[in-house]
Parts: sequence; structure tokens; C-alpha cells
Amino acid sequence: MSTAPYASPTTHPRGEPSHPTAAVVAILLGILVAILGFFALLMWVDALQARDDAHKTAAAQATAAASMPGMDMSSMGVAAGLKSYAGASPANADAIATAHTPFPATLPAAPAGPVANVNLVLKDVTVQVAPGIKYAAWAWAGGAPGPVIHVRQGQMVKITLTNSGAIPHSVDFHAARVAPDKAFGDVMPGKSVSYTFRANDPGVFMYHCGTKPVLMHIANGMYGAIVVEPPAGTLPKADKNYVLVASEWYLDSDGLSKPAQFNMDKAHARQPDWMTFNGYAGQYVKHPLTAKPGETVRFWVVDAGPSIDTDFHIVGTILDRAWVNAGMTNKPLENVQTVAVPAGGGGVFDVNIDKPGLYPFVSHAFAAVDQGQVGLLNVGGVHGTMTH
Repeated sequence: MSTAPYASPTTHPRGEPSHPTAAVVAILLGILVAILGFFALLMWVDALQARDDAHKTAAAQATAAASMPGMDMSSMGVAAGLKSYAGASPANADAIATAHTPFPATLPAAPAGPVANVNLVLKDVTVQVAPGIKYAAWAWAGGAPGPVIHVRQGQMVKITLTNSGAIPHSVDFHAARVAPDKAFGDVMPGKSVSYTFRANDPGVFMYHCGTKPVLMHIANGMYGAIVVEPPAGTLPKADKNYVLVASEWYLDSDGLSKPAQFNMDKAHARQPDWMTFNGYAGQYVKHPLTAKPGETVRFWVVDAGPSIDTDFHIVGTILDRAWVNAGMTNKPLENVQTVAVPAGGGGVFDVNIDKPGLYPFVSHAFAAVDQGQVGLLNVGGVHGTMTH
């Protein structure tokens, strides 16, 4: 019987067997190594680019720092490159501050009768937001903030708005429960509009222009406060009533040689140049609010913003009562140190101080104090002044 000869595998010249699978694996490994090498090269290029970008950023920050002496670049964050005019002042700033007539903080009387007629005139005016610092505002006939409105709970409020400015404006009352598309519509220049609402909710509320862009209209000075006082006997007796409206100012120049105007980039970055109570930086430091020892002082505080909260605090004492965000139908907080008033909100605070002295009232976010949101309560008619 014949048998077929045994078939041996093909051999290479070196005598090694040839395996097709091994060849394929070798090829795939080679491709993988090439791909990994390519990605390693990309990562190296990205690292070089990141280093270059970091060097460019550092150089830009150094340039900005050189143009703003005293500016701590570590705090600039997203606002890097926006020039601050905080603290700008003329040589005679102290004399200007002394001669300044402060905004009347005392709560005015509420009108008698079932209807409170409120006439508001919108007007383009130049105001001062700090000693010697001029600003071209869209505000009210009397400047910024608008007049303090005081009504009684349950009273009908008739608003008449006259637009004496150059562009459309409106007025939005946070104390009103009305359809905004009906009541808060734009009023053309030279026109007037009237609407009514019943003031059923006690507290202190903001009013402001609601025309787009609302950020710009509020920041330009178009805001004010309305106090809706509950019936007599509802609240503990107050000997003094003061209204404070906190706000921010965003300037495109220092306001010394010519009026500054609004800077939208700073407003979006929430980098104000000045922060104020009742529209003017530090006015109640030179012209303190007053009380006698043992009197109960009631502060009606609105934060007009447009964007930053006010953390209300009186240095050297404790707030005896606090109605948070104007919720006066609720039981107040008692014996609290600091209360946040949100942008667009309000709070009512009672304090009774028996020791004569100067008591600063501030936003305890102390950058706001440095930018002007500070005043003094002079208890007992003491002499001198202080800063805080």
C-alpha cells in the first residue's frame, strides 16, 4: 500500500515556521503604536499651547495692574480688564460731602383718605453718586432714588406716570398684585399713564422701571421704595422711621470732568464702582441719622440692586426685630445680628440703643462699605465722626 508523503510546513530561509496570524497581530501592534505616538504628540502640542496662553494671560494682567495702582489682581476674577473707578474723588471731596444735602431718609406721612394719589415723573438728569462724581442718569425729577411713597395697608393707590425722558420707560411696583402686561407697559416720551392697585400687603417694597433692558434702566437710577404700613397697633411703637434704598452704580469713566454713563460690561460682571444708600456714597456719615437713647428706630430697607444683595447690620448692637423680605404678616426674627436683603427685596428692622454713641449701619459684605454703602446712626447727639 502506497502512502502519501508527510507534508511539512513551509519554512523561511532561517528555518522558522511562517504563521499568518502572528503576522497580522504584528501589523496591528505596529498601527497601535503609531496611533499612541500620534496622540502623545498632540498632547505635547496642547501643553505647549497652554503654557503660551498662560504666559499671555499673565502679561495681560500685569499690564492691567500697572494701569490700576493699588488694584489687587487676585480679586479681579472674570472682571479682569475692566477698569474700576471706585474711590475716585476730587481734591475738595470732603468739602463737597459736607455741603451735600442728604436724601431725606425720614419716612414721610401717609396720605389721608381711601385713595393715595402718587405722581411720578421720569426724567433724564445728571446726579452725583459720590462727592464730586457726576452721572448721567435716567431717573426721576428729583434724582435717584425716586420719592419714598408711604401708604396704609388696604389703601387704594393710584399711580400716574409721566415720561419726560427721551426714550420709553415704565414703572413696576412690587407691592402691587396686578397684571403686568396691563399696568407695567412702556410709556412713550411725553406721554402719561395711570393705573391703580390696592396695597393689601404690608412691608417695604421696591418700585422700578421695567422696560428692557431692565438691568440698564434700574442701574441708571430708575428705582425707589414704597412703604405699606399695617394698621396702627399692629407693630410695636417706633420713635423714628428711616427708609434706606441700597443700589449699585456702574461707571464708564470716573465722573470727575464729565458725567459718567452706564457700563454694561461691568454690570454683567457685577463689578460696581460705587454702592450707596439712597443714591449717594457715604452721605449719612457726614450727615448722620439721629435718635435718642432708648428710642426704637425702625429701618425700612429696600435693595434696588440691580444685582447685589445687602447684608444689613448695625455695628455695636443687635437688631431687636427683623421682618425678613418685608414679610410683616409673619412673626419677626428677634435679636439677630445681620439679615440679608435680596436684590429686589425689602426688610424691616427695629433697633433700640440705650448707650450714646455713633453706630454705623452697613452692608456687612464689606466691599460694599468700601464703595460707599455705609452710614451712621448718632444716638444721643454725640460729637465727632468715625469711619468703619
